[in-house]
Amino acid sequence: MTIIDAEGLILGRLASTVAKKLLAGEKIEIINAEKAVISGSKFTTLREYEETLVRGKPEFGPYFPKRPDRILKRTVRGMLPYKRARGRDAMSRLKVYVGIPMELSNKEAVKIEEASMDRLSSNKYLRLGDVSKKLGAKF
Repeated sequence: MTIIDAEGLILGRLASTVAKKLLAGEKIEIINAEKAVISGSKFTTLREYEETLVRGKPEFGPYFPKRPDRILKRTVRGMLPYKRARGRDAMSRLKVYVGIPMELSNKEAVKIEEASMDRLSSNKYLRLGDVSKKLGAKF
């Protein structure tokens, strides 16, 4: 089982790395999902997430999550063949948490260097927790 601390990691790069590891058969738990970073301008990022949220209807969908842990899990799902058996099995090996749960507080978390925020060339970014609060999540 691999524990990944999402603090300061770029969302898309983190999701693609996690998707590859899940397809390889690893169990992964991600902590501090609300501290993951989305690169790009704040205005554009918030507008795109709001458009995605209001696209569906409560009766029909598509349903888009508001909580940061579920947004991160949905992002990973988009990089997996989730409609096939191996994609469903891979998704069952993923757990995402807001903050650090008690049972994982004393274990060592792995840092993913290729997804770190150091790769950003500008200071245009937004934390996933801030996006969730703007969408109306209560976490």
